[in-house]
Amino acid sequence: MQAAPDPLQERAEKLEREYARREAAARAMGGPERLARRAAAGVLSARARLDRLVDPGTFIESGLFATSAVPGDRDKSPCDGKISGFGKIGGREAAIVSNDFTVMGASSGATNGRKIAHMRRVAAQRGIPLVFLGESSGARMPDHMGSRGMGSLLGNDGLQYQRLRETPWASATLGYSYGSSSWYSVLSDFNVMRKGAVLAVSSSLLASLAIREEVDPQELGGWQLHAEVTGFADMVVDTDEEAMEAIRRFLSYLPSHHNEAPPVAGVPPGSGARMGEILRHLPASRTQVYDVRKIVRDVVDEGSFFELKPRFGRVAVTGLARLDGRTVGIIANNPLHKGAAMDTEACEKMTSFIVLCDSFNIPIVLLVDTPGFVIGTEAERRRAPGKIMNMMNALALTTVPKLSILLRKSYGQAYLNMGGGRNSDEFAAWPTAEVSFMDARFAARIVTGLDETDPRFAEAVAAMDRDSEVWDIASIYAVQSVIRPQETRDYLIRMLDVHRLRLTGGVGAHMMRAWPTSF
Repeated sequence: MQAAPDPLQERAEKLEREYARREAAARAMGGPERLARRAAAGVLSARARLDRLVDPGTFIESGLFATSAVPGDRDKSPCDGKISGFGKIGGREAAIVSNDFTVMGASSGATNGRKIAHMRRVAAQRGIPLVFLGESSGARMPDHMGSRGMGSLLGNDGLQYQRLRETPWASATLGYSYGSSSWYSVLSDFNVMRKGAVLAVSSSLLASLAIREEVDPQELGGWQLHAEVTGFADMVVDTDEEAMEAIRRFLSYLPSHHNEAPPVAGVPPGSGARMGEILRHLPASRTQVYDVRKIVRDVVDEGSFFELKPRFGRVAVTGLARLDGRTVGIIANNPLHKGAAMDTEACEKMTSFIVLCDSFNIPIVLLVDTPGFVIGTEAERRRAPGKIMNMMNALALTTVPKLSILLRKSYGQAYLNMGGGRNSDEFAAWPTAEVSFMDARFAARIVTGLDETDPRFAEAVAAMDRDSEVWDIASIYAVQSVIRPQETRDYLIRMLDVHRLRLTGGVGAHMMRAWPTSF
């Protein structure tokens, strides 16, 4: 005799079938054809990017069954084009939004706007980083059209683009990124850009219509523009996989939130092994160029230097690194470019990096070798005085430890901008260092009116060059230490320990928490 059907089991099976059907539809993204085209082009899907970014098995999705708020679009808008949730990155929790371009171009709509707002709110309230994987066609049309669309979509969240540095933000520009996708990229502390991607206010088509001439997408917002001209790309990579690894590595240097110190890592074998020969990187002549990054790599923990904006403002080098396992921010003048005379791009780059470090309790190490600032008509047109003072103000507002090492030369106002004159907690110098208001040859010409053909010129230069050696500034305690070059790593490690923020548990005052990420 056949047993009677179990109503409870039937109900459970029916619910399971319905759940499985809806789950499959939500996870299908834009369908197999669109996903296959991306795979053939070597581009990961939104879900594959998540798999690469987070620790295996840790992602929990938020909003899997979300769809467009427009009834007619519900069946063609799985997750409303943006996949969101929480996952662990290097063992630490993070909130993530991965744009799915295969669904309505990942365009901005009412539902996915709520998803982003929720990720932002949880990240801020629970002290976890926020990651945006950007690729979007911009605002969804016709949803945004008309006054009702503007009022209900663009006008419904007054905090949508507010950025206080409570937790780190990281982003990746991985395709055509217009509208909100570009906004979140430039609001982030770190943005990695894949070659071939485009970051712009709006599409090249709309730009072409606006200015009535053809606009090339790469000229509008390609990686070279943002790596070399705007500075919006902190790093450029060839693949999506490399972009995910870059975000993982960036976050490994930072705390999860602004009220804790950065994590401590193990010290790799070989760290400091080349310090005995570090002077080989510094030419004997003060006018000969060299790449300061070679000195940086010798000083910091082996393999730990993570450079930011390497193609932008190249007279300055900025990057995260570790010393004895502890995160530090490196700012260095690089004579390889323009003799290390600081231009407006370098000032912007250093200012932005100073704010990042101060916001997330990262001590700053400055390696100094600069003849001053780029001067002239073009510099003034590029607002040099304002950029110089922005950097000076940021350095003055910094409350994390600041250590400066004067390698070779420091002239004029740049002496202050690079940590001199009590603008760092400890100012040390190599015996090769010299400090003055300007190059003695320029000073001699200005003061005496003589040129190099005059037999009296050499005597005038010697007079202007008097008392510029490191021993002179050390004698009045305007530098706290003169150190042998090979002692630099040990000196920095020791002084970072001395200046650790013990009274506040390694946490600074964050006086620049609302400083804009782009200015």
